Amino acid sequence: MEHEQVETEVVRKSALIYLPISLGVALLFLLAASAGGYPTVARIGGMVWVGLLSLIISMPIVSSHVKKHLRG
Repeated sequence: MEHEQVETEVVRKSALIYLPISLGVALLFLLAASAGGYPTVARIGGMVWVGLLSLIISMPIVSSHVKKHLRG
């Protein structure tokens, strides 16, 4: 494969992995916060914050793993 094609494939496969992870973590947070009786604004704000943080954390980890898997 050409270098650009490999990079495109890495980006596509990585996004298919880390986006559901981040959405799942955010939904788990919303579920846990809903059980705690917190206000709606706090639950939604926390869900967005946790989703963004998990996206920031999972993106480089997943991308490097997919890149290693495709190249080797």
